[in-house]
Amino acid sequence: MRHAHRLLGHAVVLALLLPLAGCGYSLAGRGSFLPESIKIIGVPTFVNDTPVYDVERRLTERVRSEFIGRGKWTVKPDATGVDALLNGEVVSITLTPAAFNEGQASRYVLTLTAKIEFKDVKTGKVLWSNPSMQFREEYDITNGTTPDASTFFGQDQNALDRVSLEFARAIVSAILEAF
Repeated sequence: MRHAHRLLGHAVVLALLLPLAGCGYSLAGRGSFLPESIKIIGVPTFVNDTPVYDVERRLTERVRSEFIGRGKWTVKPDATGVDALLNGEVVSITLTPAAFNEGQASRYVLTLTAKIEFKDVKTGKVLWSNPSMQFREEYDITNGTTPDASTFFGQDQNALDRVSLEFARAIVSAILEAF
């Protein structure tokens, strides 16, 4: 009798928790807290305060693509005729040695820092902002010393593509999911 009572109690708890098991997980990356009035998003080219050539264009293009990939919004490359506006400024890109091989840096941590602001143009309300959004990635260096980010990206354009893609995903997810 006691065993049957305990099983019934477990069954009731399981029945109550089961509907919650998938709650939110299936929508991760697809949800949006944005107001319904936002249909067109302006993403002008980011400002680049670094010596790294072309990083602003690559980041901006990836952010636009990421919004477009979510399928709900029209994305424009300017600030006119839009419902919301995403402004970005690449503040810094640094490389810091993380591992050494025979006295030479063999692995670096790349840190990209940007100011991001997403604003509802009609109301003037800032919907999301991060004045120092950072992205970090580690990279192996095989050809000797890499003194700065400009040299690094000059040697490895794939690294800039990877950084741009992951940074764009982080920005768009943060905006849409309000984290």
